Amino acid sequence: MVAAMTFSIAGSGGTAYGVAVASKFLGVGSVVPGVTAGIGAVATQSFAKVSYKADALALLAAGASAADAVARITAADPLRETRQVGVVGTHDAATFTGTECMDWAGGRVGGDHLDGRYAVQGNILVGEQVVGEMERAWLDSSGQALARRLLAALVAGDRAGGDRRGRQGAALYVVDVEGGYDDCGVLVDLRVDDHPDAVTELARLLDLNDLYFGGPEDVEPLHGALAAEVRERLARLGFTGAPDEAGLDIALADWAGVENYELRLSPGGIDARVLDALRAATGY
Repeated sequence: MVAAMTFSIAGSGGTAYGVAVASKFLGVGSVVPGVTAGIGAVATQSFAKVSYKADALALLAAGASAADAVARITAADPLRETRQVGVVGTHDAATFTGTECMDWAGGRVGGDHLDGRYAVQGNILVGEQVVGEMERAWLDSSGQALARRLLAALVAGDRAGGDRRGRQGAALYVVDVEGGYDDCGVLVDLRVDDHPDAVTELARLLDLNDLYFGGPEDVEPLHGALAAEVRERLARLGFTGAPDEAGLDIALADWAGVENYELRLSPGGIDARVLDALRAATGY
């Protein structure tokens, strides 16, 4: 059971849904988040009842509102007063904090279908300011990708004092109806199971996730001086090709495959972040 401090946010952005969570609990990402693309997101915590996730998501899929889903899963639970849960669906968002959750405990909900909905909740926090700052960060990050909004809220809660017992685990899980590696629908699935500064480490991992799994951006054509530079740097790393454009593309693809940058490849050009990585690997 997750009896230790936990603060989380469940949120939506279009058909994408996700949960970000931090806790003084080992592997918190294995317990708290439950998400289904196009349906909703659930965060269960404070003596977490893991079945809340599947039960709430099933109710949402059947057309229930988030408020109704929360009311129904908690009504059927004799230990509901020890629980905390947040649910975001296509119609609304809802959060529940049982009367026996350890202080400070509570939550906030809001948003709409245009800007995304959110449910923020936490227990054993330093105070209400934690969820207040999480809500503010969510609202201030309007327009950003869902994963970035969820992380911004988590970082804000952590900086506001977060837990009363320390840090240990954090997680971020975001899905959509398409996208992600091989269009599997999973945009972000990151966990920090045991770390003294788990939220900061989670932010570092999200940057890497964006690098490795993001598509090409700020692509520069491989012509002239830039083509010569890229060819020379690749040769220093042992990747050479025929002295034409196709040969350069092949050499770049070979190196990118080793470094896991293949999703950022663009024939006849080079992604700005890939170029930065190549320069870093060979010295500016």
